[in-house]
Amino acid sequence: MTKTVVDDCRGVLHVYSDGSIVRASRPGFNVPVHDDGTVLWKDVVFDPAHDLQLRLYKPVDSTGSKLPIFYYIHGGGFCIGSRTWPNCQNYCFRLASELRAVVVAPDYRLAPENRLPSAIDDGFAAVKWLQAQAVSTEPDPWLSHVADFSQVFISGDSAGGNIAHNLAVRLGFGSLDLAPVQVRGYVLLAPFFGGTVRTKSEAEGPNDAFLNLELIDRYWRLSIPVGENTDHPLVNPFGPISKSLEAIDLDPILVVVGENDLLKDRAEDYTRRLKNWGKNVEYVEFEGQQHGFFTIDPNSEPSNKLMLVIKQFIDKHSGNI
Repeated sequence: MTKTVVDDCRGVLHVYSDGSIVRASRPGFNVPVHDDGTVLWKDVVFDPAHDLQLRLYKPVDSTGSKLPIFYYIHGGGFCIGSRTWPNCQNYCFRLASELRAVVVAPDYRLAPENRLPSAIDDGFAAVKWLQAQAVSTEPDPWLSHVADFSQVFISGDSAGGNIAHNLAVRLGFGSLDLAPVQVRGYVLLAPFFGGTVRTKSEAEGPNDAFLNLELIDRYWRLSIPVGENTDHPLVNPFGPISKSLEAIDLDPILVVVGENDLLKDRAEDYTRRLKNWGKNVEYVEFEGQQHGFFTIDPNSEPSNKLMLVIKQFIDKHSGNI
């Protein structure tokens, strides 16, 4: 019997009718890496059991100064993406250079081979790795000589934004379980949330959107635990079986989304609910922009503006002003 493709995620992940899975080693788009030598980088294994690595970045002229640490967790609907993809690497170069920060870009296990909560657990492991570095008697000098472990910000793009949210909830205000590491805030870039009830932006979003409804549904179908739906607490923070966030103290959160992103309504609703509960949350919407605008065209005017928004958020919550 001939096997057929059941699911295709951007030409990178193919799931076949017999249950087999084939992954391409590279993304389905050809983007050159813009490494001009002003940012140093290297890979480190943070979870040997699952062979997971993270990529560290720092400005080449950072010697002698302690810099904030900025996590960038890639997107891809929990199914595709990697710290090694050119779009991720180019954005991390910009983050390290323009934020004047040590950037940490971790990989995580992908679905459908590893469904949720694997990705959330791996995000947590990547942050615990930083704590291990902070308390080690023999830390990696590449990191420890420049990193300020008391000034950590955790950001995520799309699925990475979902991971960042779930880390914010898990770690709580002050991230006491990470001491001496201290998380000062979270940046959710078009966070990938879902739910069984469609939002207006999902239902009316164009089919030719970079992240359209068909792809959203496919990602969720492949990544949520078997037998569950998109009201799962890790997918829908406000679903019928989700624990209320009202009583949980959270560190400051910045939510960013494009006006034309199908995920916009969920991001807006997330912000509104948290604000109504007295949480420290900011919302910035970029007019006319679609999902992933800042990595698709990292040098555009909106992308440049976003970098300033992130920098202001870091400055505001770094404890230095």
